[in-house]
Amino acid sequence: MKKSIKVDQKSKRGRPSTGRDPMVSSRIPAATVAAVDAWAAERETTRSDAIRQLVELGLTIRTEARSALEDQQNRKNTKQRARELASNAIDKVRDPTASPDDQSDRKRKLVKGPEEFQGVRRDQPNRKA
Repeated sequence: MKKSIKVDQKSKRGRPSTGRDPMVSSRIPAATVAAVDAWAAERETTRSDAIRQLVELGLTIRTEARSALEDQQNRKNTKQRARELASNAIDKVRDPTASPDDQSDRKRKLVKGPEEFQGVRRDQPNRKA
């Protein structure tokens, strides 16, 4: 059996490829490049590696604006759910013989809390007397 012909790959001209990842280029303002260079100098790394690290860091950390918005929505949902649960609990223990006006007054007093503590509640805006 004959040996197969060995073909040498001719090397391409120019700089050899450094990795398998695709090359991505972008235009970055000079001030940002200077900040990236300063960040890279602190960590003793190259500019391209610093940009890669900063992008990875930015993608892994939730931004403050997004997390604040999510927290605000979660708080609203939690407050609404707490109101519903409190209302249901009050409805279960109410006096069925009382008039509807008395029932609503009692429910309002229970939800608002004692007058002594209404001024110090953090979940309600300050009420003027």
